[in-house]
Amino acid sequence: MCGILGFFDSKMARGEPARLAVGRAMGQSLSHRGPDDEGLWQDAAFPLLLGHRRLSILDLSPEGHQPMVSGSGRYVIVFNGEIYNFLSLRQDLERAGHTFRGRSDTEIMLAAFEHWGVNEALQKLDGMFAFVLWDKQTKHLHLVRDRLGKKPLYVGWARTGLVFASELKAFHAHPEFEAHISRDVLALYMRFGYVPAPHSIYEAVWQLLPGSRLALNMAELPYDTDLSALMEPYWSLPRVVEEARYKIKPLSDAQAVDNFEALLRDCVAERMVSDVPLGAFLSGGLDSSVVVALMQQLSPRPVKTFTIGFQEGSYNEAAHAHRIADHLGTEHHELYLSGRDALDIIPLLPDMYDEPFADASQIPTYLVSRFARQQVTVALSGDGGDEALGGYVRHFTLPAFWARVGWMPKFTRQALAGVISSVSVERWNKMVPQQPQFGERIHKLGQLLPAGTADDAYIRLLSQWSNPAQLVRGAQEPRIPLTDPACQPQGLSFAESMMFKDALSYLPNDVLVKVDRASMAASMECRAPLLDRKIVEASWQLPPEMKIRDGKGKWILRQILARHVPASLFDRPKQGFSVPVSAWLRGPLQGWAEDLIKSVHMQDYLDAPLVQKIWDEHKAGTVDHGNKLWTILMFEAWLKRWH
Repeated sequence: MCGILGFFDSKMARGEPARLAVGRAMGQSLSHRGPDDEGLWQDAAFPLLLGHRRLSILDLSPEGHQPMVSGSGRYVIVFNGEIYNFLSLRQDLERAGHTFRGRSDTEIMLAAFEHWGVNEALQKLDGMFAFVLWDKQTKHLHLVRDRLGKKPLYVGWARTGLVFASELKAFHAHPEFEAHISRDVLALYMRFGYVPAPHSIYEAVWQLLPGSRLALNMAELPYDTDLSALMEPYWSLPRVVEEARYKIKPLSDAQAVDNFEALLRDCVAERMVSDVPLGAFLSGGLDSSVVVALMQQLSPRPVKTFTIGFQEGSYNEAAHAHRIADHLGTEHHELYLSGRDALDIIPLLPDMYDEPFADASQIPTYLVSRFARQQVTVALSGDGGDEALGGYVRHFTLPAFWARVGWMPKFTRQALAGVISSVSVERWNKMVPQQPQFGERIHKLGQLLPAGTADDAYIRLLSQWSNPAQLVRGAQEPRIPLTDPACQPQGLSFAESMMFKDALSYLPNDVLVKVDRASMAASMECRAPLLDRKIVEASWQLPPEMKIRDGKGKWILRQILARHVPASLFDRPKQGFSVPVSAWLRGPLQGWAEDLIKSVHMQDYLDAPLVQKIWDEHKAGTVDHGNKLWTILMFEAWLKRWH
């Protein structure tokens, strides 16, 4: 896992030594992503620089150094990620006559591009990756992001040309970059709590969409082109979903479980290839437990597993993880933290997340990454199972909920929503203590009641602010894949539609951003077997009843885990990886929040009286605005750090 960077100096504004100095500064800003090695490369005949920061995982020798030049000298690459099928690709290439000097997957990629061409080779790569490939022969710069969006890649314009990097902090290290905040994208952030690709928080800077590529002719590319218009998909989740209905096979339950377990075991095995210590995150939830169970089955020694626990009981799954680790026989490590430990991380968040980001589970994700990094460099996780297999509570509760309330007059539903929101999250939790995080869930359902349609209800469920243009001065939300009808497959049930939309937007823009930045801040690689493209494609070829059955999601994963762990250890309501933000904002974070809310700088962008109103209501406990406030506060903390 690494950091990549570079720029094209279109105006020839600086010579080679000056370009090297800029490259070093950009690379230093990404040193957390690659503390083991650094490299810069310049084209002798063209004003292009490529840079790399390396976290050594495979082939720790100098033969794995990047930027790397292909055998013929035609291609140069900087690559972030892992290619899990590199050994089988190597065998194919060796049979075709290629020889290799080292054992890195990067060298295999370059040989694949030379042998098959960029387009065909790209279809053969399985893994998580973002890379920039320079073709010296055609003067084309190829920027590519993996199918599900596990690895980030930003590209945009500075005054003197093109800039690209794994994280936006590298853009700030380029002297010609102008950081102009996009109010329209800020409104998107306020709605979702994240910035959806292809946008970034800055004007004239974009994220590559998952499964997309840019092929830029640098000899002819007009300055200041809208690069999002040039992105082309090489893999399409809507197409996978559309085609899956024609590939569903009539299998018995036992056959389907056997097939899926065999496929998942292969994906886990591919991710256990490492030249450095390897372990796994174990939350005690279904997904991570399945991954660890298969890892332990494949490993000749106890797998190192890592869990953190919080003293706030309703937010703690560590005891569940411990019981599963004991049953599987892993070498388990757990660390119990106080709320104070979590609060101490908050000042670090604007550096980790150099774009506004408001999923508060970023805090425990970083803490478990930092804890595990003390012993391992690579950790497998359970990310991806919810989106592919109907694991979020909304997938199996919202369709039934909407069927019950959707017929009501809108004014009736609005009145009921007001009653629900008038009771704080904490009070709801005390009223229904037998259901973990009941308050959070009932408040989410209350937000849906005023919706006009089922699709509107889903968007409201994801929205921190249902009308962000009311909050962000002069903003108009741009269209994104999630809200573009052209990106939506037809013929899906409400539950399937939510699963698809979660994989299209929430997964790459929230979950994977959270995990990438948190793990890389600890200089750790995180691998997710359930996000293998083969698993995703196979999941959509399963009939719905093998995902959601008897009012529970991830049916097929439950059957697999039951072969390794007694159901009594995992059959419980989904809990999640969360922190008590609402309570903290009325307690230990109140002074911090008060200072940020009074910031004059924030008032340049947001409606200050509206912010003050919801802050006062939250402090008084009359209405719970925890998520809305966290979104605002994370924006302001980011603003203070970067502007």
